[in-house]
Amino acid sequence: MNPRSVLVVDDDRAMRETLASLFREQGHRVEEAARADEALARLADEEFDVVVSDVRVPGRSGIALVHELLRLRPETPVVVVTAPGSPRSAVEVMGAGAFTCVPKPLEPEAALLALERALERRALEEENRALRRAVEQTASLGDLVGTSPAMRDVAALIRKIAHGRSPVLITGERGTGKEVVARTIHFHGNRASHPFVPIHCTAVPEALLESDLFGHVRGAFGGAHTAKRGLFEKANGGTLFLDEIAALGLGLQSKLLQALQDREVRPVGGAQATKVDVRIVAATHEDLEREMREGRFREDLYYRLAVIPIHIPPLRERPEDVPALAEAFLRKHDESGRRRLSSEAIARLVAHPWRGNARELENVIERAVALADADEIGADDLPLGEPRAEPPERSVESFVRGSAQRNLTLRELQDLYIDEVLRRTRGNKVRAASILGIDRKTLYRRAERKGRAAEKESA
Repeated sequence: MNPRSVLVVDDDRAMRETLASLFREQGHRVEEAARADEALARLADEEFDVVVSDVRVPGRSGIALVHELLRLRPETPVVVVTAPGSPRSAVEVMGAGAFTCVPKPLEPEAALLALERALERRALEEENRALRRAVEQTASLGDLVGTSPAMRDVAALIRKIAHGRSPVLITGERGTGKEVVARTIHFHGNRASHPFVPIHCTAVPEALLESDLFGHVRGAFGGAHTAKRGLFEKANGGTLFLDEIAALGLGLQSKLLQALQDREVRPVGGAQATKVDVRIVAATHEDLEREMREGRFREDLYYRLAVIPIHIPPLRERPEDVPALAEAFLRKHDESGRRRLSSEAIARLVAHPWRGNARELENVIERAVALADADEIGADDLPLGEPRAEPPERSVESFVRGSAQRNLTLRELQDLYIDEVLRRTRGNKVRAASILGIDRKTLYRRAERKGRAAEKESA
């Protein structure tokens, strides 16, 4: 055992020196005190690993002495030497918080064993405190990694709300790890043994999204040859993660709100509702308050979803998280387990602006692992390049002038503009129709027309 510090308290000089000599022979640093006030003064000025005290010393005795010692240093184990044939005294001081008692006449082996056990307890408590400090200083919860105050706050909030059922709304730029947060909430809560079902609302055409979420009955629409369970039912008992919730049209928002309020879903074309127990976690990179003001997102749905709001700041605002994230991605992608980042590489990663956030960082680390020649990844091995400038916005004049130079027809020019609006709204036909000032059905008819034209070209 490593040398530790021990305070021996006893007004009997011979007994005090015997104990001190015994402990010094084990390599420990030992200080002595003859009176209670002297011991308390030493303990106030200096931290000891263990206090070994006689049960009766001038100034304090028994329970009062143990209380005072532990009041000053609650983490320090106190070993009490009790009078011979005094079990009641031993029970009293143990009840006051003493770690253990050693009866007189004192056996050296018994004293050393008590000291060793007390030091083991102290070492264990120090280890536990270090672990608690580490937990407080990092946001590590599964794949959620970070040391910044913002990510520690996120981790603390997740621990607080993981076992609830209230809806959660996660906001943040693309690539900040919103789905990681959603999964962390699910897998650290009491729904972890049930499904986590994600759906990316921008990846599914709105005409199909309603069926995906709520299911449909046979014959509900053309091509619905069999009934289908929706994602709400598949997530029953667990969590449904709605990524990019702002992409939902107003009609689908209304149906989602109804499902949240009633805790039941009705399939497309069906009359029978099914009760569901699902926690909703939604995410978006959009400013939903602006979307509400501009009439593209229902205010009542927003407040239903944002019971527990969580915001993930962009990585450029929390550079202290970059080293921990980089190490996590390195462990994920380095199958050999030998790769390491040099201090110069870490410094360069911290200095990078990370417009793509954690997603960009993971891409850089994965490529570096694949391409580096040595086990140590240096700054020059990082495929960072120069920060890319944002493409300039085209003016209306340049758009029209360029279209005229290509001799486009009015119909072709109209199609180009509609395609551009659809791209900017990520395929959300409700929002696109609102910007274009046309009915949503017109967009669907146009899509059908373009589909038929494409079929004729390929025939």
